[in-house]
Amino acid sequence: MIGLLDGVRILAVEQYGAGPYGTMLLAELGAEVIKIEAPSMGGDVSRSVGPHMLGEGDSQFYQTFSRAKKSVALELKTAEGRADFERLVKTADAVVNNLRGDQPAKLKIAYDDLKGVKPAIVCAHLSAYGRDNERAAWPGYDYLMQAEAGFMSLTGEPDAPPTRFGLSMVDFMTGAQMALGCVSAILRARASGEGCDVDVSLFDVALHQLSYPGVWAMNGGDVVARLPRGAHPSIAPSQTVKTKDGWGLLMCQTPKFWNAFCTLAGCEALNEDERFSSIRARRENLAALTDEIDRVCKGRTTAEWMALLGGKVPFAPVYDLKQALDNPYVRSVAMRDSVDHPDAHGGKLDMLASPLKVNGARSAGRRAPKLGEHTDEILGAGS
Repeated sequence: MIGLLDGVRILAVEQYGAGPYGTMLLAELGAEVIKIEAPSMGGDVSRSVGPHMLGEGDSQFYQTFSRAKKSVALELKTAEGRADFERLVKTADAVVNNLRGDQPAKLKIAYDDLKGVKPAIVCAHLSAYGRDNERAAWPGYDYLMQAEAGFMSLTGEPDAPPTRFGLSMVDFMTGAQMALGCVSAILRARASGEGCDVDVSLFDVALHQLSYPGVWAMNGGDVVARLPRGAHPSIAPSQTVKTKDGWGLLMCQTPKFWNAFCTLAGCEALNEDERFSSIRARRENLAALTDEIDRVCKGRTTAEWMALLGGKVPFAPVYDLKQALDNPYVRSVAMRDSVDHPDAHGGKLDMLASPLKVNGARSAGRRAPKLGEHTDEILGAGS
C-alpha cells in the first residue's frame, strides 16, 4: 500500500481510546506517529487495561488503538524531558493530545507554547468538553456523551431503560474528526509556514451526530422516539424482522426495494394492501406491517433470506460478535489480519485490518510498540 502520509511526523501525548484511535488511522496511512510516554506513569494507561494481557505493560486493548506507532519514554514535566520534547517538535508536523481540556496549557503543548520552537507546528487537541469553556477541567468519556447528547434516548426498545451503544462510537468518531482536522492543518501549515491549534471534543462530536433528528427537533419540535425493532423514524419497513431461525435487518428505503421484496418473497398482496401502499402509509401502520413482515419472514431461515434477497433488496443477518468475525465475507475482503507479536500465542495476534485501502490495498498490520521501544532510535538520532 502507498503510504499517503509518508514523511509526516506526529508526536502523540495520548491515553486510552479516542486520541490513540485517531492517530492510529494516521499511522496506518504512513505517518510516523511517536507516542510520548512517561515511564513514571507506566506510559499510556491503556497498556494496563485487561482482561487480556500480553505481558507487562501491554494488552490486547492497547494493541487495538496503537498499531503501527513508535514509543519514546520521556518525562515531559522534567527539564531534561522538556528539552528532548522540544527537540522532537522541531522535526515534527504536529503535536496531538487527548488530555483533559485544562492540561495542554499546563503542559505547554498548545500552539502559543510551541510556535517559538517551530512556527509551522500544528497542535491538535481532543478533549471531553473542549479547552475554552466552563467544563474545560472536567474528565469525560464516551458513555457520558451518549447520555447527555441524547443518544441513549434514541437507542433500544420503547419500553426499555435508556440504552447506550454496544461500542464506543463517540470515541471513534471524535478520533476520526481529530485525524481529519490534523491532516488538514498540516496541509495548510506546509503551504503557509504557519501552524495553529485544532480542537475537537467528544461532546461536540456527539451532538453533531444527532444530524437530521436534531434538525427536526430544532425546527418544529419533532422529537424522534424509540420505535420497536429499531425501526427507522420515517421509512418502513426498515427494521429487524423475525426469520425461521433468528433475526434479519430489512431496509426497503425506496419504493423500488419494497416492490422487489414483495415480488421475491411472494407476498404481492402486501403491495396491494392500502395500508402499505406508500412509504407514509407503511410508516403510519408500522405495527400491522411488522406483523405481516414477520409472518412472511418466518417462512425462511436468515441464510435463505440472504440468498434470496442479497444484492436485490437491502438485507443483512443479525449476527452475534463471533458470527460477525467469522463471516466468510469478512475474510473475502481481507478485514482480518494477523500481526507479529513476541508475547502473543504462537507469535501472532489476530486483529482487524485497516478499513482504508489505497489502490486496492490495505496497509500491512504492525503491532503497537513496547513502552520506550524507540527511545534510543529517535532521541539518539535527534530527528
